Amino acid sequence: MQAENRAVHVQQKEWHPHDHRIHEPLSWQARALNLTLKSTVKPVLSRVSVSRRTIWLAERLYSLTAPLMSALPQHVDRQDVEFTHFTGEWIRSGPFLDENKVLLYLHGGGYFFSSAALHRPVTWRLSQVCKRPVLAINYRMAPAFQFRHWLEDAVTAYVHLLERGYKAHNIIVAGDSAGGNLVLVMLQSLRHQGFPLPNACICLSPWTDMTGASESMHRNRHYDPMFAARAVSGVGRFVGHGVDLEHPWVSPARADLSGFPPLMIMVGSTEVLRDDALRVAQRARAYGVPVVYEEWVAMPHVFPLFASFVPESRKAYAHIARFVRDVELNRDAFEAH
Repeated sequence: MQAENRAVHVQQKEWHPHDHRIHEPLSWQARALNLTLKSTVKPVLSRVSVSRRTIWLAERLYSLTAPLMSALPQHVDRQDVEFTHFTGEWIRSGPFLDENKVLLYLHGGGYFFSSAALHRPVTWRLSQVCKRPVLAINYRMAPAFQFRHWLEDAVTAYVHLLERGYKAHNIIVAGDSAGGNLVLVMLQSLRHQGFPLPNACICLSPWTDMTGASESMHRNRHYDPMFAARAVSGVGRFVGHGVDLEHPWVSPARADLSGFPPLMIMVGSTEVLRDDALRVAQRARAYGVPVVYEEWVAMPHVFPLFASFVPESRKAYAHIARFVRDVELNRDAFEAH
């Protein structure tokens, strides 16, 4: 296994050469964003206990951002789609997309709020840089639903793509935060059921240990500009009520990741979830999975969401585009592993 891991690392360096710790002077926009989050969002999360009432209030407050977050450039086409238990939308950014390829996006929001619409700043840019349409779904969420429901919805969406004629090697799956968790859980379920796995997966600031056991939950508690560690742990207990939080289909940082496709992980260095991301990267490599782990110094949770005004966030999409291009150019070599 050690020899295999060394081989994977060598191949990794050859096909995707860059410093995994992205350390550049912070733009004034990034500094302003961090300051705004630290002075508004974090104090609230530090003091409010997690309950049905506060969960409802957080969802209501976040929905106020809809006019800003859901707006799309004129060149982007959107089409609604309905499934039995959930809805979604197709996003196409520009006229020169490869319609034989697709990206499935699973939004974040702690499994209790947000939507595909509120993640359009991510999905339309992914469509553009990955040169393919994006299917983003509104999976069922807490408190009305539980883990098995959103997992079922994610698998349903993926199988729907296969049934539409998309080949697995032309599918990418991506998600942020809780959506990154769901990407990794969905891959385990697909593997268990014998479905072909996608060509690659992308996780932005993934939440991968619902128990809150990652060291950065303590080490970065004063440095994370957005999240209070106690709030993250509280949400984990709330949405995970009635399930074993240590189960690998709940906390994929503890999972068997063998056979997974190439994985890209982006995270900010000061996030309380930083080690959730790092642990998955290390674990995936131990199982022989090609991994690109990018740790962006001092960037906040799911920072690509803020690409409309943060230069670093826009740069992140160029890195994603390079990852996708490299995966497609080296697919035969990855399949050999």
